[in-house]
Amino acid sequence: MNASKRSTKTRVDPDDAPDLSQYDPGAKKGHWYVGEREVSRAEGIEAFRREIRKQRVNMLLDPDVVEYFKAKAGGRGYQTLINEALRHAMSSERLEAILRRVVREELERLGS
Repeated sequence: MNASKRSTKTRVDPDDAPDLSQYDPGAKKGHWYVGEREVSRAEGIEAFRREIRKQRVNMLLDPDVVEYFKAKAGGRGYQTLINEALRHAMSSERLEAILRRVVREELERLGS
């Protein structure tokens, strides 16, 4: 977490905060760095958004779904948990397709 605005009060999920530069504990609050270069707030935010490579979306979720993930995350980072659950569903789908193909090939081989 090096190019983002420094704060001792908030915790930033590592998925959302890639390393962009070295943290300087002596730096004044509110300074932004990309690499070793100090940049404006707007430049820092833009660099941060380019690095996280995530896309902002607006979606409606059922209240019980949101509450479930908030409870699991302790209130903060619940969106990261939702992202992980979606990623798991994607990989499970791929695994299922691979297993089906392997079973089909084996059945064909045994039937020959």
